[in-house]
Amino acid sequence: MADPATLRRIMVDTQVRPSDVTRFPIISAMLETPREAYVPAGAEAIAYAEEAIPLGNGRELLEPRTLAKVIDALAISPDEEVLVVGAALGYTTALLSRLAASVVAVEEDAALYAETEANLAAQEVLNAAVIEGPLAGGAPKAAPFDAIFVDGGVETVPEALTSQLKDGGRIAVIVQDVAGRDMGEMRIGRRIGDRISWRMEFNAGAAPLPGFAAPKAFAL
Repeated sequence: MADPATLRRIMVDTQVRPSDVTRFPIISAMLETPREAYVPAGAEAIAYAEEAIPLGNGRELLEPRTLAKVIDALAISPDEEVLVVGAALGYTTALLSRLAASVVAVEEDAALYAETEANLAAQEVLNAAVIEGPLAGGAPKAAPFDAIFVDGGVETVPEALTSQLKDGGRIAVIVQDVAGRDMGEMRIGRRIGDRISWRMEFNAGAAPLPGFAAPKAFAL
């Protein structure tokens, strides 16, 4: 594998910047965070490829372009507290730890949870914590949050999760099967009092997260 710092620069220059992600803190985080440290063993050679990386059991690490655009849309400030739903192996958490005051990540897959903890500790990510529990349940004991990043595809977003936002807080989700398309939409929801106001940001697809399927309509 080529020098990782060089591969990170190529990733940013060919995938991130051309997608209109130009905020310096995001660019800096992506240049400084070793993506190869957060992929499955044996996948280091494709860590910077323009594709999602399978993590097993239907989970994946978002491709760099999509991940950067979601982070850009969330517009995280240095004094904010962030929740990552779907810690996977810790890459998104590590990126956001460079942008926010603190990050809490929740993971329900026991193997991914253990690996995430180990990866973040090995990289000395000190302002992030990982908890084990159902993804759709979020982290109510650590709430409320300024921003929530749902790191995968969803069909629906439970109120139990959006209720963990501060007033004015934002949540980013990739909603699957919009209008019958194979792809979906990345949407930002903002909490205003007791309701969530949604806006569509861009088209995107992601592997579905467990616990976010829409209720099935009854049929004879």
